[in-house]
Amino acid sequence: MGLVIREARAADAGHLARFINMAADDLPLHFWRKSVGEGGDPWAYGRERAARDTGNFSYRNAWFAEEGGAVAACLLGYPAEEEPEAIDPDTPAIFVPLLELEALAPGSWYLNVLATYDAFRGKGCGSALLAHAEGVARQAGRRVISLIAADTHGAALRLYRAKGYAEVARRAVVKGDWQVDAAEWILFTKAL
Repeated sequence: MGLVIREARAADAGHLARFINMAADDLPLHFWRKSVGEGGDPWAYGRERAARDTGNFSYRNAWFAEEGGAVAACLLGYPAEEEPEAIDPDTPAIFVPLLELEALAPGSWYLNVLATYDAFRGKGCGSALLAHAEGVARQAGRRVISLIAADTHGAALRLYRAKGYAEVARRAVVKGDWQVDAAEWILFTKAL
């Protein structure tokens, strides 16, 4: 049957929440836990956010790669603001480096999530979704695509560099009570 790329649907919220969390080393889950409080279900919160019709993390901004009818990988992205707003002083410190990097690529098409389930790694899903992202960005009238990756994502970093993405800037990861090995976030861009 081969690799098929399709638009995400609201019913895919479970997959989308897992991919969003995978791409950012459990930072979303960390945030969802704080949002729902003790006794709340952070995964249900993540699925609710993914199933919304609006917002950056909506299924409407996502595409899935399927292999043999099974969801294998995910792409989530959207046009970045032409003129980024100042970072709100109440923004949790853990998100500030990411927002600073995003602001360095104004007007780009921002590839926020690219993630593949373990069983499908090494089968070309990431390359296919990157190519798809570039097509979506062009259709949206964007001339640059941007993405941020953690310094610990070796395979992803090799893929981005091999596909022509250039490193623009780095920011230190702010950990607080979030347990992660990454030390830096890296912003990449590619002219289309």
